Amino acid sequence: MTCKGICERPEYHAPKPTGMGRYASGQKRCQICETFIKVEGLCCPCCGYRLRSNPRAVRYKRKLRVSKGKTSLEDNKPNRKQMEYVDGKLVLTEISQDV
Repeated sequence: MTCKGICERPEYHAPKPTGMGRYASGQKRCQICETFIKVEGLCCPCCGYRLRSNPRAVRYKRKLRVSKGKTSLEDNKPNRKQMEYVDGKLVLTEISQDV
């Protein structure tokens, strides 16, 4: 599986969108060709490798969910927990995030 240069053609090449992220605008990334492309299928037309349609980093996944309207920014905060001993047992409790 190597890049054959097909993904560089104008019908597949995806320019960076303004005002929103690449995944939110429907672009997909090929890890072999190292480029973002616009295609309806799940596989790269160039090398046949499976395309990634979501970001890998957790913070960008949260940002994508918010932009798609699946969750609100308040629901998207990471849960903070602390360990403490209660009656000789180790218990996880949530830390309030109100500031």
